[in-house]
Amino acid sequence: MKAARLVAGAACLVGLAAALPAGAEPLGRLFFTPERRAALERQRQLNIQETQQVIEGATLTVSGVVRRSSGRTTTWVNNTPQEPGNAASGVRVEVDRANPARATVVAGEESPASLKVGEAINRATRETSSGVGEGRISVKRDGARAK
Repeated sequence: MKAARLVAGAACLVGLAAALPAGAEPLGRLFFTPERRAALERQRQLNIQETQQVIEGATLTVSGVVRRSSGRTTTWVNNTPQEPGNAASGVRVEVDRANPARATVVAGEESPASLKVGEAINRATRETSSGVGEGRISVKRDGARAK
């Protein structure tokens, strides 16, 4: 039985290899070149930050929060990274230390909004909505386990 599976798997791989175009370009490197990695490391050590865009739009969405081992935190608002203390984008973000999945977002002179990761606030009406919206998430579990 194992030998038949092995032969079938090998046949599939040979078939897939034959189906690739002859002039296909390789995917290339997954990671940066050594020079680019060194430049990024220097940038990180010297705390050089790229310029950020001003966040505009009818809604503000907390897309994600990352806390590094060094203790520094980056929060993504409308898919734009926000560093603490950098107000170049017009948005200030404070991550709740007790609950890192929640952040207080202040855009310009607007009142602060406490949002969980994935939540959005309408800047005009101040209504919040989750990333799921009106949908729901359900998990179907199989009652009997395969033996």
